[in-house]
Amino acid sequence: MPSAPPTLPPSVIQLHPADNVAVAAKTLARGQQFTVSAGPITAAGEVRFGHKVALTAISIGQPILKYGQVIGYAVQPISAGEHVHSHNLHLGELHLDYAKASETPPPTTPITGRTFDGYLRADGRAGTRNYIAVISTVNCSASVAKYVAHAFDQRRLADFPNIDGIVPFTHQSGCGMQFGGDAHNTLNRVMAGIARHPNIGGYLLIGLGCETGAMGYLLQREQLIQLDGGAAQPPGAPLVLSMQDQGGTAKTIEAGVARLAEMLPRVNDVRRQPIPASEIVLATECGGSDAYSGVTANPAVGAAADRVVAAGGISILSETSEIYGAEHLLTRRATSVEVADKLIERIEWWKRYVAMFGVELDNNPSPGNKEGGLTTIAEKSLGAVAKAGSTALVDVLQYAEPPTSRGMMVMDTPGYDPASVTGMVAGGANVVVFTTGRGSCFGCKPSPSIKIATNTPMYERMVDDMDINAGEILSGVSVDEMGAKIFEEILAVASGKPTKSEALGIGEEEFVPWLVGPTL
Repeated sequence: MPSAPPTLPPSVIQLHPADNVAVAAKTLARGQQFTVSAGPITAAGEVRFGHKVALTAISIGQPILKYGQVIGYAVQPISAGEHVHSHNLHLGELHLDYAKASETPPPTTPITGRTFDGYLRADGRAGTRNYIAVISTVNCSASVAKYVAHAFDQRRLADFPNIDGIVPFTHQSGCGMQFGGDAHNTLNRVMAGIARHPNIGGYLLIGLGCETGAMGYLLQREQLIQLDGGAAQPPGAPLVLSMQDQGGTAKTIEAGVARLAEMLPRVNDVRRQPIPASEIVLATECGGSDAYSGVTANPAVGAAADRVVAAGGISILSETSEIYGAEHLLTRRATSVEVADKLIERIEWWKRYVAMFGVELDNNPSPGNKEGGLTTIAEKSLGAVAKAGSTALVDVLQYAEPPTSRGMMVMDTPGYDPASVTGMVAGGANVVVFTTGRGSCFGCKPSPSIKIATNTPMYERMVDDMDINAGEILSGVSVDEMGAKIFEEILAVASGKPTKSEALGIGEEEFVPWLVGPTL
């Protein structure tokens, strides 16, 4: 007997029974007929891959539903089969029911016995990589920090195989800010977080000597956040080199190179060992999103994050400006009203903050996001929060704040990917999962970044940068199966498997601390 014909993927995907739009799984031509649960519909015009098509007639002012949630309102009459996008859909005013802590999920069934091969640090935390950090406390010392770090090329590090590299962490700030103000404290928290990071085996701070940043803390208060963290500091070596004290650029470089040379044998004296999966601190990020981010990759990351939490680990959702419009889904899952209020307070802060500059949060979707089919911030956010999976929201963290509990939590970061990931890594994330639909080539050090494509065409086009193709979900792989695959990849990468971005050497320039406030 002839074999049965293969099952073809659908032309459109209706994500929720209540939705009055669907997502085109392939470009629809004018006049092309497609079928949904309510019956056949004819495309009124071309609807590109990933864009929305109306499933019914929609009147002016009527809400448009995707994921079963309001993503905006029609600003002109829309007929069934018509393309729905920025020309006929605007955000409008959202009315969200926070229902704080009303739907807190029960604890998940524990996952036991899973481990990864990592570096156990003196303070009990687990590293997935073993770098040395050269941290510039101010932009004035950024070049010197780079010169010191880059003095050690692969040839010079060949005798130290357990060291993944020496990374300069430089930035554009460190001075011109209020001493002890928000920006100052945030920057110090970021630098301390990098120095104490479990993926950092040793570190050196280099400053000019007169700045407001960490050097100012040491000179004026003598109390930069304790930077012990198990790092392998040479006995008696200073944590900080001051260019002014050392006698200028060349002498500081010489001193810095000497400090690192002393440090190399100690940092190299580590071995990977089995560590419980409960020590995974997972940063979740989406960048260069398209309409399939919320259909394939982000829900799959959510399924992987649920497994990390079930194993006793930590999963961090970030990008508060890309939670706006979907925050009610998280407040309902909070473990308490107090946790829900912490998230709402951050959302309200963002509203005030952007208003100071005459900007609206709905300006967040980028031109590339819109080209990929996303229209409003609510639509983008509803897809973005899928990375949080289905477990309870246990806490809301400030930028670069280390977690003090386990489970799924939100960190307040901007939507700009380098700044957002910098905050989570400075907070202690030892693995990053990064979803992309348009094709972001992001990587970061010291934490490996796993790139997950939302669709197969982009994955195949950019295969040198993508680690996993979640576009397989559109061909029949379940979200849960893909989540299990991502979870296994997280453990493999935590055990030392290099990601595509690591193989390409990406990760130094993506260190971008987020600082709010005036430059003085």
